[in-house]
Amino acid sequence: MGAIFTSPGRTVGAGVVLLIAIVVVVGLVTGQMTKIDHAWATFVMRWLHVISGVMWIGLLWYLNCVQVPTMPTIQPVESRTAITKFIAPNVLFYFRWAALATVVTGLLLAWMLGYLVQALTLRPGFIMIGIGMWMALVMAFNVWFIIWPAQQKILGLVEATAEQKAAAAKPALYASRFNTMFSIGMLYCMVAQQNAPV
Repeated sequence: MGAIFTSPGRTVGAGVVLLIAIVVVVGLVTGQMTKIDHAWATFVMRWLHVISGVMWIGLLWYLNCVQVPTMPTIQPVESRTAITKFIAPNVLFYFRWAALATVVTGLLLAWMLGYLVQALTLRPGFIMIGIGMWMALVMAFNVWFIIWPAQQKILGLVEATAEQKAAAAKPALYASRFNTMFSIGMLYCMVAQQNAPV
């Protein structure tokens, strides 16, 4: 059992195995085995969308509420290297790919359910989900085209002068804080579409 928890990959793999076991056992107990059809496929896509979003927004809030505010308090200053050289690059790897996965699975889900165009054009009945989708698209753009390029300079992942690193700090911080602010409304819009007549 301990071997499962010594590796993130094994832990996630065990979670998937546990999920399959739950689905099979519940299906056998209730007599309702899951049939693979359009409804099942859209359910799986929604689940992938939610799990990707949890990782993306969870890391966004971790960065803005924990890592960035804590960095200036770490003493001696040399100790910060552990975060900038090892933790931050890994966080940003999962952060940016979770953002992309969230957007792709969300767009695929909207397409599978037949409301992609209606949501993106903010037609009546799809305004809330459409606003949420546009907010997520803006946030993903910020991740890939503002935050990530700036962080590559700041963390020394690409060559940059001290001036370029300093110049990259403010846009990265502001885009990240903008995304944190936007995430509150975006998540509301996503949930409101299916749970409240708006």
